[in-house]
Formats: sequence, C-alpha cells, structure tokens
Amino acid sequence: MKKVKEIEKDELRAEYKRSDFPGPLVRGKYAKRMSESSNVIVLKPEVSEVFPNEEAVNAALLSLIKLAKKTVRPIKRSTGRSKKVHAA
Repeated sequence: MKKVKEIEKDELRAEYKRSDFPGPLVRGKYAKRMSESSNVIVLKPEVSEVFPNEEAVNAALLSLIKLAKKTVRPIKRSTGRSKKVHAA
C-alpha cells in the first residue's frame, strides 16, 4: 500500500476559493496605510544599476547632503542682512 503525501500547511496552492478564507474579503485593505506611512522608494532602472545595495545608496545620499550643507554661503543683501543661498 502506498502512503498518501499530505500537503504542508505552509505550501501555497495553485488555486484558492472564497470558502478558504474565514472572513470577508476586502480589496485594498492596507492601501491607505501604505500610502500614508510607507518609506519605500522606487529608483529608476538606470540609477539602481549603479548601486549594489541599500547601504551604497544611503552612503551616496548622505555624502551629497553633507556636501550641500558645506556649499551654503551667506550673501549680503542691500539691507545689510545675510541670506543663505545654495551654490548652483
């Protein structure tokens, strides 16, 4: 007699029916929460090819922020007050 192989509970099935889910199905249940508090940023393909991982992206952005802060210089106005202006 052959043993019948049981499907593991963690394994995904090819098809699902509504009766497989205990409660009502709601489309877009978490969409609002994701749009409000998501920190996921999608890079353009040409940008993502340059960076191997998220640490490299963060390092590049932090160095750019540091450089931008260093290049801010005060410019005197005709009124005698200074205004910070970013170098272009």
